[in-house]
Amino acid sequence: MKTALTIAGSDPSGGAGIQADLKTFAAHCVYGMAALTALTAQNTRAVTGIFDVDPEFVARQIDTVGDDLPIHAAKTGMLSSAAIIRAVAEAIARNGIEALVVDPVMVATSGDRLLAPEAEAVMIEALLPLARVATPNADEAAVLAGFAVDGLEAARDAARAIADLGPRAVLVKGGHWGEADEARDALFDGETVHEIALPRLETTSTHGTGCTLSAAIAANLALGRPTRDAVERAKRYVHRAMANAPGLGGGHGPLGHQVDPDGD
Repeated sequence: MKTALTIAGSDPSGGAGIQADLKTFAAHCVYGMAALTALTAQNTRAVTGIFDVDPEFVARQIDTVGDDLPIHAAKTGMLSSAAIIRAVAEAIARNGIEALVVDPVMVATSGDRLLAPEAEAVMIEALLPLARVATPNADEAAVLAGFAVDGLEAARDAARAIADLGPRAVLVKGGHWGEADEARDALFDGETVHEIALPRLETTSTHGTGCTLSAAIAANLALGRPTRDAVERAKRYVHRAMANAPGLGGGHGPLGHQVDPDGD
């Protein structure tokens, strides 16, 4: 059985973080494992508290898993300090994890920066070069590329620029560009920029979409699929999960992670 490891924070409401990742791995019939980087107190409406795990203990979790179990793929999510990012990067290299998806959680939906400048520098220097795929949103891509990402052409340029930092492939998530009835992202696979378009969904069930997408890419990589195929399959899975959301919570609700990844 193929395995995947999530290295991320915990969401007690179940819609994001390691909870969303493990549900996504299970939906893909991949054995899920988790190394916690932070505890959060959050729901669909707000985050009310964050408690970081000691960096050495984050690394110990990864090493202990790797000492006993194969890690066919991994993904990173919330890494809230320079020390945690460096500890994770060193543990990933030490354990020889090659199929790595980095979701660079750097900018909140509000536009607020989530990482201190020194943490962003360590992300760029130590973690991104280890990534098989990096999945920044438009605001994060702007930070990494150094210019505004306000349209599809800029997203294409940003994907190439971010790849120069080390990732073998870069998916720049925008969604709102292009035709009004379509959501489009830009994927640079190391050679060519591809556009990934899906019908736009009008929904408030968007809690944990970034976590779920990166976990689905990791699951598909663990299953041995090529990068572009893994990303496109993951995008379709998230789209179906949004369309089949359970309608829970009073804010931005969780996805329906139980959907068939290969369904219609």
